Amino acid sequence: MKKLEDMIKDLKLRLEKAKDMKYRAELKLENLKRQEENLLQELDELGVKPDQLSEEIKRLEEEINREIAEANACLPEELRR
Repeated sequence: MKKLEDMIKDLKLRLEKAKDMKYRAELKLENLKRQEENLLQELDELGVKPDQLSEEIKRLEEEINREIAEANACLPEELRR
């Protein structure tokens, strides 16, 4: 009988742990969904569609490199890199 009670007690503990894990996972999922919504809203405000993000990053990197080169060209020869 004692063994059966211990098994039931252990099962209850594991069930509570599983419920806690589920609750935490649901909170995390909710937080991630909220973050996704915020990021999508920011992208929309910037006029960038999610599927064009890689191209936009590449375009911005090229623009930065071009502007750095232009700024470098304005420096005297001995200060250029």
